[in-house]
Amino acid sequence: MASTSYGVNDALAVKLWAKELAHEAVKATEIYPLIGPDSNSVIQEKTETKKGAGDRVTIGLRMQLRGDGFTESDVAEGNGEALTTYADNLFINELGHVVGVRSENTIDAQRVSFDLREEAKDGLVDWWARRISVAFFNQVCGNTATSGTTAPSSVKFTGLNATIAPATGRILRFDTGGAGASIANDETVNTTTTAVFGLNLIDKCVELAKTGGSTGLPKIRPIRIEGGEHYVMYLHPIQVTSLRTTTSTGQWLDIQKAAMTGGEISQNPIFSGALGMYNKVIIRESEQIPMGVHSTTAAAQSNSRRAVFMGAQSAAIAFGMNSGENRYRWNEELYDHKRRLEVSAWSIYGLKKLVWNSVDFATVVVTTYAAPVV
Repeated sequence: MASTSYGVNDALAVKLWAKELAHEAVKATEIYPLIGPDSNSVIQEKTETKKGAGDRVTIGLRMQLRGDGFTESDVAEGNGEALTTYADNLFINELGHVVGVRSENTIDAQRVSFDLREEAKDGLVDWWARRISVAFFNQVCGNTATSGTTAPSSVKFTGLNATIAPATGRILRFDTGGAGASIANDETVNTTTTAVFGLNLIDKCVELAKTGGSTGLPKIRPIRIEGGEHYVMYLHPIQVTSLRTTTSTGQWLDIQKAAMTGGEISQNPIFSGALGMYNKVIIRESEQIPMGVHSTTAAAQSNSRRAVFMGAQSAAIAFGMNSGENRYRWNEELYDHKRRLEVSAWSIYGLKKLVWNSVDFATVVVTTYAAPVV
């Protein structure tokens, strides 16, 4: 029985494996439902770098007009309001990884029942999915830590753009699950066992998003999903445990009652895998949520986590020219008289939290006490 196979570095094989890598990495990336082409997406994909040369995308924001306007007895001419605009820059660069295996010409391939080349591809899929998720949460959570197990040791872990600490007014810390006094910094939260996550923190985020807070920050625009307006919030599994184990009235049970109600949300991928919805906020979980950050030493705080509340245009992502739908390059090389195979996959991309005029445009970080149970 005849069968079709593609050898190492066959032109068709390169395209096929790159396409499979892109397809499977997308499915494995937990933040994929947040990515979209327009300003109604939590992560807006910018396409300028795919169309022409350059390693930077300039993203502009026009603030809302605030003038009174004119009426019958007013003079319109000469009384125009100037537009207020800001800009942020997203940089793209190369990022990739190499997997080395023994080739099909060796005894190593003979000893196992699985395809080493296929396993190399699957390993790169997992690597890319995790790396993009880690980069995204380091960005939107403002993880500037320089030590600790979850610290971004370089821009390789931050979407190839430097992380920016949460702006004043865009980070919340409260004692007794948000019902008590405000806490000044993450290191204090790290030792305050009553500063756990609760639904009242979500309410505070929604209020801040809708009003801009006492300092008049820009309001955070929700994403529109089939006629409804929603925000998205990611919690670490330890914060989810705090939420689930809160037994007071109006806590986890209310989420369960309201979860996934209404036919308008059943088909949207953002709701897939969500824990539930509260106050129009879709609650999702990720183990990539980083630890808190010490305010002076920038050390990771092991007993705290930074949940993140997001609206439209919280972050932007871009890929390089000629990446097409695949977004990744695939290459295979044989060495040592064709006994050793190296497989590489790389991309030209960039990922960044959007900041205009030194203010996080659509993110609110919520640091809570989150010590592991064991």
